[in-house]
Amino acid sequence: MSDAAETPDATAAFASLRGLALGDGFGERWFFRKKREAIDMIRHRTTPGDEPWHWTDDTAMALALLRVLTEHGAVEQQELAISFAAMYTSDPYRGFGHGMHQLLPKLGEDPGNWATYARTLFDGEGSLGNGAAMRAAPLGAWFRRDPEAAAAQAALAAEVTHAHPEGIAGGVAVAAAAALAAGSSDAAGDSPALDPHAFLTATAELTPAGIIHDGLLRAADLPPDTPAWQASDILGSGQRIRASDTAPFAIWSAAHHLDNLTDALWTTAEGLGDVDTTCAITGGIVAARTGLRGVPARWLELAEALPEWVG
Repeated sequence: MSDAAETPDATAAFASLRGLALGDGFGERWFFRKKREAIDMIRHRTTPGDEPWHWTDDTAMALALLRVLTEHGAVEQQELAISFAAMYTSDPYRGFGHGMHQLLPKLGEDPGNWATYARTLFDGEGSLGNGAAMRAAPLGAWFRRDPEAAAAQAALAAEVTHAHPEGIAGGVAVAAAAALAAGSSDAAGDSPALDPHAFLTATAELTPAGIIHDGLLRAADLPPDTPAWQASDILGSGQRIRASDTAPFAIWSAAHHLDNLTDALWTTAEGLGDVDTTCAITGGIVAARTGLRGVPARWLELAEALPEWVG
């Protein structure tokens, strides 16, 4: 790992985590409405303000990953297995998928065999779900000074729960995008405009060859005025809960709103699908560059608080 990668940026990582959690809670609220009502509210940008915006497993897993980074400076896979298991045991009702309900208790009992357990999921193929992608943005921001290191570390983090190459690639793609977004902003807060096509292409270059890599290139080639609903139809919006039909759309949405977290989340919500996870991914990428700048005060009031150690 390069010297640049060995110098983490905790500030960017924690900013990304806050954006991820905000997007997670915001997106989750649309599951509690009929589809037609959700579409109308999103189209008119009507804030879902009737209940607190509780975050889900997306944020819980990101918290566990960031705790390992703060304690060790980089991904330590067995420590990450322990952290994931402890987080799950403390609050198993955050909306974890079936595979994680199977895997995470085993990691708590025998973390040294995390690789064996991860490979046994889904008839020995490993998970190709979007779980590694949903938690990866803060890791990318942590290694913002070296996007290649961010991609490599994201692969290590993904392997603990997602042995399938597609599941790993989802985590790599999101971390790479977050590293590029965070790295484009300097210490003074100046953030030069980024071209969406170039951003998506650069993210694809850091992503392993395969379905997600190709999806990012397809996202890069969409006309700039493509509406979000159409982009989600083309790229997928997580309806299959796979990394391949989640990450490209969420990263596309971030790429077109890298300076406005609120607009990014509204745009992502238009795709519906696995909307808490797509919004978590988009929120984590954009906030790695912007923090919570410009987010309405009402949104911050509704968002569930993060643990005190996050600050």
